[in-house]
Amino acid sequence: MRWLDECGTMLPADNQGMDPERIRFCRRFFPEVTAAQWSDWRWQLRHRLQDLGTLERFFCLSAGERAALEQRGSGLPVAVTPYYAALLDPDHPGDPLRRTVLPVADEWVRAVGEAEDPLDEARDRVVNGLIHRHPDRVVFLASHSCAAYCRYCTRSRLVGQKQKLNDRWEQALAYIAAHGEIREVLVSGGDPLLLSTARLTALLSRLRAIPHVELVRLGSRIPMVLPMRVTKRLVAMLQRFQPLVMSIHVTHPAELTTEALRALHRLADAGVMLVSQTVLLAGINDDFATMSRLLRSLVRHRVRPYYLYQCDPIWGSAHFRVPVEQGIALVEQLARELSGLALPRYVIDAPGGGGKITIGPVTMVGREAGFLVLKDASGRIWRYPDPPVVSGTLAGV
Repeated sequence: MRWLDECGTMLPADNQGMDPERIRFCRRFFPEVTAAQWSDWRWQLRHRLQDLGTLERFFCLSAGERAALEQRGSGLPVAVTPYYAALLDPDHPGDPLRRTVLPVADEWVRAVGEAEDPLDEARDRVVNGLIHRHPDRVVFLASHSCAAYCRYCTRSRLVGQKQKLNDRWEQALAYIAAHGEIREVLVSGGDPLLLSTARLTALLSRLRAIPHVELVRLGSRIPMVLPMRVTKRLVAMLQRFQPLVMSIHVTHPAELTTEALRALHRLADAGVMLVSQTVLLAGINDDFATMSRLLRSLVRHRVRPYYLYQCDPIWGSAHFRVPVEQGIALVEQLARELSGLALPRYVIDAPGGGGKITIGPVTMVGREAGFLVLKDASGRIWRYPDPPVVSGTLAGV
């Protein structure tokens, strides 16, 4: 089925290959919209689903969803792009993708150990919008806006706020330029790909002009929730700033649609190094079948799985958090079945600002008679000949 047959307007060459399900969704809910409009990322942003009245047109809301939407206040906003809404099950609140973007009443429950800023980023904020926790790298919060708001967001205290960026950017850039130890800048937010191409070009140009900045990394969920933003023009611009890494926030294999894969392929073809980060979420991606399908698909489409995050203890996140012991068991099963290329690091970003700590089964069991005793993912024991450390020198030199 071609889009022309459904909406009367051929898709622009930049966005060929719409999935028939998205065509049917558009025809049902946006019958007056042309294909060119649907494929315009700015149109998608203007028509996001953001309130109870709009959402109930698209979904049969549960009592918990309705209650949460009715008591929305100054907390994390609700926003779902029409594109992403088309991926959600309209009738079943337990749909994995739906649970990530529609609030429920549990979001208002405060569990023990949860905090507004669990990673204590405020402590490491050196200027407004810049976090300097590790000696050689910083996090640059370039935007407070997202195309869709994940209900387990670590920065729910910040995102969705309207702020002037110019003064903040200047302070952050001046700090980076004055600190020669900074080798890497992670541009995050919010989502930096929601900046206009011109503004993002200006920011990357300024960062690249700082001699000691060796690597720039962009953290983005855009390819999953607003893939039409990854236009040929955007990709051509990003290609100018190599080496460039993009860390894709991906949650579930259902997000790897025709449109999302096209966005990933464009980025990879342009030489952007793609890595993924996935938050482990209860009832969403915490089973072997779902996680292995996601990781294998990412590798097949040139995205290197990088981090599997234990969900941060942000306020109201208890219903998302998987027991760590269960997470370790999942990682052990993945290690037995998947190539090392498909295995991310399972990490906890330590509350209080301790940084990322890799979590996993104990592999070094001990030593005996000149051998290191190791345990593999299946629990089997192996011995590796390991000479003792010679104090002050290298053994054998």
